[in-house]
Amino acid sequence: MLHMRTISKIYRTELVETHALRELDLHVREGEFVAVTGPSGSGKTTFLNIAGLLEEFTSGEYELDGESVRGLSDDARSRLRNRKIGFIFQSFNLISDLSLFDNVDVPLRYRGMKTAERRRRIGDALERVGLASRMGHYPSELSGGQQQRAAIARALAGSPKLLLADEPTGNLDSQMARGVLELLEELHASGATIVMVTHDPELAARAQRNIHIVDGQATDVEALPRPGHGGLAATPSRI
Repeated sequence: MLHMRTISKIYRTELVETHALRELDLHVREGEFVAVTGPSGSGKTTFLNIAGLLEEFTSGEYELDGESVRGLSDDARSRLRNRKIGFIFQSFNLISDLSLFDNVDVPLRYRGMKTAERRRRIGDALERVGLASRMGHYPSELSGGQQQRAAIARALAGSPKLLLADEPTGNLDSQMARGVLELLEELHASGATIVMVTHDPELAARAQRNIHIVDGQATDVEALPRPGHGGLAATPSRI
């Protein structure tokens, strides 16, 4: 689903050259639930922006669902992003003066869907996250957990091949965070491919696989039994 080979990203100014990613190799199979972790400044956000076609890379190769994105025009990237990627943001990114129905409708309008098809998708997505009865409500009338569920519905309505979640529980209390994570696990169980960036080791442990990014490079962390113990030990290896 997501195939990155030797991806590098360099930010340049007149005086400074910053290497955000350094020949990063990272692969996610269709149907996986992957957590991406790493310290602040490690390159997680840059990776997510490149994965979501929001930012271009300096060198390397990136294939999304078998299609190379190198050299695509801005319009082509936008069309590919709108068709194949759903985003779930920490800050929800809901439009405050639009109802939940209209918030979910916005990306579908950009795809030129007919009204009946949009209505069906919106209803199905809000039903799936348990908010069908609140589609006429505004974001300010919802709890934080409900707003995040609405943001997930917006991502789901477009039937994306890949869900990218950026700290999806970062602004929620523990109970709300648990509910959102359970919803993500349900989506994964139904076949969704999910890549979740998180700083929380407890959330990362719920994913199917962990990838740790440090200094712009990635290691795949495999949980293996520790000899003589019942716990798990993280064993890093190059992807």
